[in-house]
Amino acid sequence: METVAKRLYEGMFLVDSGLAAADWEGTVGVIENILKRADAEVVALRKWGERRLAFEIAHKSRGTYILSYFRADPQRIAGLEKDVQLSEKVMRVLVLGTEKRPADVLEADITGVTKEAEPKAAEGAETAAAEKAEKPGAEEKPAQEASAEAAPSAPEETAAEPPAPETVAAGSSEEPPKAPSGEAAAQATPDSDQSAKTP
Repeated sequence: METVAKRLYEGMFLVDSGLAAADWEGTVGVIENILKRADAEVVALRKWGERRLAFEIAHKSRGTYILSYFRADPQRIAGLEKDVQLSEKVMRVLVLGTEKRPADVLEADITGVTKEAEPKAAEGAETAAAEKAEKPGAEEKPAQEASAEAAPSAPEETAAEPPAPETVAAGSSEEPPKAPSGEAAAQATPDSDQSAKTP
């Protein structure tokens, strides 16, 4: 008897949200049974999330995604997909090989820990330690000195300048000056096209 090397696969199972909520253990049992029939070794199996479907599947508008990692013989994958098609509880399945995925990303997916969560947790710990090490009064002094230096010295007497002729005070009944039109507009703009003049 010849033994075949099993490969690691990622399987995403889509089940009806109502059935998953009512009987979670039964739903997981159906998926484990499908994997067992394909002679697969389950590495990880967890709920990935519940989403609104882009289109109805079997008159269902919401679905629960169950992510699984398993080792199986490549020749048994077609049988696994056929079992899903015959199942009444599982609406869809997508099985992908994991050979091309980086090992660290794959390990994070299997354990359920995202790569973004690890650095943020480490950053939070470093920030808390840095805040404890600082003295509370040390930060206030430089900030006060910097604000005093940054403030411009105001002149003692300022002359009120009249507003520019183009500007109109808010609430004023005067209309702003109109832009020149026709030949005067062409002369007013130095880079205007001379062929655009009207005779």
